[in-house]
Order: sequence, then structure tokens, then C-alpha cells
Amino acid sequence: MAFAPHLRDAFAAADYRYADVAARLGPMAHAALSRNETTPGRRATSGGDRLDTMIRLWLLQVPVPVAAAERALPDLIDRLCVEGLLRRSVGEVAAAVDVRPYATDTRDLWVASDLTPGLDGAINRVSTDHVLGISSASTSLAQMTIRDRVADALDLGTGCGVQALHLGEHAARTVATDVNPRALWLTRLNVALNEVAGVEVRTGSFFEPVAHESFDLIVTNPPFVISPATGERLVYRDSGLPGDEVVQHVVRRAPRHLRPGGWCQVLANWAHVSGHSWEERVGGWVAGCDALIVQREVIDPAAYVELWLRDAGAESSPDYLHRYDTWLSWFDEQGIEGIGFGWLNLRSCPDRPGRVECLDWPHAVEQPVAPALAGWGAAREWSARTDDEGLQASRLVLRSDVRQEAYGAPGAEDPETLVLRQQAGLCRAETVDTVTAAVTGACDGELRVGEIADAVGRLVGDVDRVGLLAQLRSLVEQGFLLPE
Repeated sequence: MAFAPHLRDAFAAADYRYADVAARLGPMAHAALSRNETTPGRRATSGGDRLDTMIRLWLLQVPVPVAAAERALPDLIDRLCVEGLLRRSVGEVAAAVDVRPYATDTRDLWVASDLTPGLDGAINRVSTDHVLGISSASTSLAQMTIRDRVADALDLGTGCGVQALHLGEHAARTVATDVNPRALWLTRLNVALNEVAGVEVRTGSFFEPVAHESFDLIVTNPPFVISPATGERLVYRDSGLPGDEVVQHVVRRAPRHLRPGGWCQVLANWAHVSGHSWEERVGGWVAGCDALIVQREVIDPAAYVELWLRDAGAESSPDYLHRYDTWLSWFDEQGIEGIGFGWLNLRSCPDRPGRVECLDWPHAVEQPVAPALAGWGAAREWSARTDDEGLQASRLVLRSDVRQEAYGAPGAEDPETLVLRQQAGLCRAETVDTVTAAVTGACDGELRVGEIADAVGRLVGDVDRVGLLAQLRSLVEQGFLLPE
């Protein structure tokens, strides 16, 4: 893609970067565009300079005069038409793909994908090979991905390559895979456009393209829509497997491709099945790993079907009601009472039994949440290798953002409940007794845990040392207390 450097230079010359675009649009138009409404954006970009032209052409999907396009993209129009990025008619140029600016913590990027369907309320049926652009799902996965420097990373089901672009910043080598040829073409375009080194793009399903390889980090936002796997299949969201089998497959197979201590991080849906707890179902898929599975939301079957039928542009389809009813009937047959959405974080520990924690946590968290997830992994590893004797010999430090809350009747001498609450990361809360609160509050790294417990015991009398150590271990694993 020899044209990519020239296109990148044109974007830079026009200040077509995330911050500049947001400033030009202003808060109202920027928010409206996130809702697929372009009218405020058109009003904000009527000046006709190169940035206005870029925004109208690529983001608002408005045809622009040829002269304006040539000023913004000098000597590129014909080439981009040949490459399939633009379409030219008499007097006008229109975008054939969406190319939008995107910013990470360290650099400005541009991400190409298929055109955004449904702008300004239009009913658009997307093609079966449609390649989704930057979405709430892709940004959620990016925010939860641990950014330690690694040798080898895998972006499984890369789509337009957003995760591969992120991985390229901290992985020496990244393999990006997909079954959709158009997705692979757009990923190659985005890699070239952003000069990301070390990315290999391969075709194939699931782990087939990397059958004999292992990685330090695997990230994936698989096609997780839970459906009967019948009818029209949209590759970016439908795996062809019924129910949540695609997520099961990824979780069961990933440990074979993880190096010791490696992570697999998955954004996914899972079914709530009558007679089974979701924790037992989803946690039962994990083997050979520590796992933190965080459920962020649960949606009822009817709302779920409506969401994904709208996503496919099926509202105006003559068979809409039939498809809706068929989907709900299948949910009933399968005993599916709800659909969970969240994060699956697996950390390989082949030399010891893994432990699974399932957390139902719809509450606010600090973003990016990746450092908290990395801290959870390190704490679990420390806990697994530290017995109670070692815990008592440890010097622990209370995390600086933790606050204590006391609840009880007004005027009561002692609180009925004490709660430790994190202000950062996952923002967890944990109820503790007065002895645990006292020991925790004294953990500043100076004294050993056993010494603190002895001192508290001299003040309050007998201390249930076994119960205390169990709760302190839990506080370490949840990130309230940090090993020095």
C-alpha cells in the first residue's frame, strides 16, 4: 500500500487528528455524531478549509466538491478511487470507507473501516462481510488490555485492526487473524497508514492460523452474539455457533496458546441458563489459569433481540416480527433467562491449580481498568505462593486510595458495619470486622502482619488468627493491601 504514507501526510497537513476534529466539531456536534446524527457536524464544518473537507468526507459521509477534495488530498484522488477508498462522480467525491482519527495515550492514529450504517436515521442493511469500525466494544477491550511490554501478542478476530494498532505499541510481534478477507485488507491498510511495525496479518478461524504458537498476550472481541445460529450471518458479530459456544471455545482453547504467566483477555456475552448460576457455567470453562470474570451488565432476552435486530438494520424488514419471535422461542427452548456482558481475564499458571473469581460488578470503575486487572493477577500469584506463615511474616501496605466507611444507628457507641472502599481501579468494597480494620489501618510496611496482629490482640483480647489471616489474604487478592 504505497499510497499510505502520502495519505497520512495529507491527514497531518489538514490537522485531521482526534483533538483537532473534536475542537472543530464542538461538544454538541461531536456528541451528535456519536448518536449517528450529522446535521450539527455539517453546520460546524461549513467553512470549506481542508479540515472541514476531511470531516465531511470521511466522518459525515457527505460528498464534497472535487476541487475541495483535491485541495485536501493533493494528487491522491485517483489513486484512492482505484484502491477502493473513494468514489468519484461528476463534480463530487464520496468516501467508500470510513477513516477516522483515533488517539491513544502516546500517539495519534487513523482507523479505516466500512462506512457507518444508519446515519441520520437511514435504514441500512449492512453486508455480511461488513467490517465494524471503532465501537464501544473495541474501546472497552482496549481499556482492559494489560499494556506490559511483551514479545508476542495475538489479536484474535482483528476486524479493522484497532487492537493490533494498540498492541503494536508494546508487543515486539503481533499476529492479527480473521476469517473475513475484507477485515484483513482493512487491517493491512491501518497498519500501513499508521506505520505500526511487527504486525503479521493471517487468515483463518479461531486459533487455526497459530496452531503451534504461544503468546504472552491474547486479546479478542469475538463474534459473541447469542443466537440460534440460523439465517443471515454477519461475520463481525455472528460466529455461526449457537448460544455462547464461541466464547466457550476461546476460553477453553486459549490456555494452550499462552506462555506461563501470559494473559488472555476477552470481551464477551454469556447466557444465564435456568437452573445454573452464571458463575458456575462460565467459571467452569476455565482450566490451567487464574481467572477474573467480571459481569458488567445483564440484559433480558427481549431487549437483547431488539438490540441486535436493530444492529442488523432489520427494523424495516418484512420478516422482522418472525425473526424476533423465532429468536425468543429459541431462548425459551434453551432455558436462557438473561444475557451477561463483561470481561474474561485469564492468566496462565501451568505449575499450579488456577483459581476463578466471578465478580458481578455493574458499578463504575476507573478507566483504563487494565492496571487494576494486572494488579489482580500479581496479587493472585503472590497469594498462591505465600502460606499463612509467610503472610504473617509479610509487610503489607494499605493502598492510598482506600477509605473506611462506618454504618450504624445515630448515636450508637460502635458502628454496626465497617466497609473498606477503593476509590480507584475496580473501586471494590469489602465489609470487615473491627479487628481486621484495625490491622489493615496499621499496614504501612513498617511492621510485619503477625506483629500488628499481636499488638491489636493485646488491646482487644483474643483474636481469631485464622479468620483474620483469611480476610487479610482476601484483601490482598482484591487489591486493598499490597505486598511491600
